Amino acid sequence: MISDPRYSRQLILKGFGQVAQQRLADARVLIVGAGGLGSPASMYLVAAGVGTVTLVDGDVVDITNLHRQLLYATSDVGRSKTAAAQERLLAINPSTVVHAHETRLSAQNAPELVAGHDVVIDATDNFPARYAINDACVRAGVPFVYGSVARFEGQISIFAAPDGPCYRCLFPEPPLPGSVPSCAEEGVLGVVPGILGLYQATEALKWITRIGTPLVGRMLLLDLLAHETQSIRVARRVDCTACGVDAAMPSTDDHTDLSVSALAERLARGDALVVLDVREPWEFDVASLPNGTLVPMSRLPSVINRLERNAEYVVLCHHGMRSEMAVNFMRSRGFARVHNLVGGIDAWSLQVDATVPRY
Repeated sequence: MISDPRYSRQLILKGFGQVAQQRLADARVLIVGAGGLGSPASMYLVAAGVGTVTLVDGDVVDITNLHRQLLYATSDVGRSKTAAAQERLLAINPSTVVHAHETRLSAQNAPELVAGHDVVIDATDNFPARYAINDACVRAGVPFVYGSVARFEGQISIFAAPDGPCYRCLFPEPPLPGSVPSCAEEGVLGVVPGILGLYQATEALKWITRIGTPLVGRMLLLDLLAHETQSIRVARRVDCTACGVDAAMPSTDDHTDLSVSALAERLARGDALVVLDVREPWEFDVASLPNGTLVPMSRLPSVINRLERNAEYVVLCHHGMRSEMAVNFMRSRGFARVHNLVGGIDAWSLQVDATVPRY
């Protein structure tokens, strides 16, 4: 019997009790992204008594994170997010086992990271990771709680649940690079990811404890500026490439990543590489790599046919997320020799050339 007084207020809930609390204690939850969504979701899951939480994030705490990522303090700026998060979560509930992976989830490592978990929280902010989560969860039979925010709005659903739709049923392919602005480009009110992250934690707790009606086959849309909500149906598609009858998901065997140290070696060796920078012009003015060619993400679809298809490209952005989208887009258009610079120009500043300004 679980008698920890920290759980007393939920133990007395009708329909919850010891059985539900034990299910939480036995549960293993993977949280991909320790930012605006992952921050509140992880805190409440740990506080509720989830037995094992695994965090995956490759970023460091930035001062711009603090208005919405309350898992971190000002003193954490510059620290690894997973290390700072692990420390804070264990302070909230020492009984929880918290694993930290200081890496970014990709199509290559997603199956290994998802394996062994009961539910996944998709707290990412980029499409390559989201599609990788979906495909790995479909293969493993593990549901994931999807959340997305922009400005004053958010979306939440559960995908890859038994007999339910997956993310590709709704969005078969990633959007064109630059067609969906990021929070860094159009902003977000700090409380919005906080609220959506709590919705994600709620859905995960419902799923684990088997109470209530989970958001399987439904998507909840929230407009917090007008304070309006809408629920829409999401159907499973028989022709879905991930979970359909004749599913044939994209291969995860193409290794397109390149580390900053490997790029430095290749540039020093004089290899014929096109360094394609997909950041915004103001970012390029602040910091750039030698011989970098600026093609902002928003312009890439319109100039793609003017690029040399037989050249070898290394694509970079600030931290490696926009560039991964660009790499996937270029490969879908027939560019075979394209690499994503892991960690972006920020990793270059930290690991290769400290004279390149960080921002």
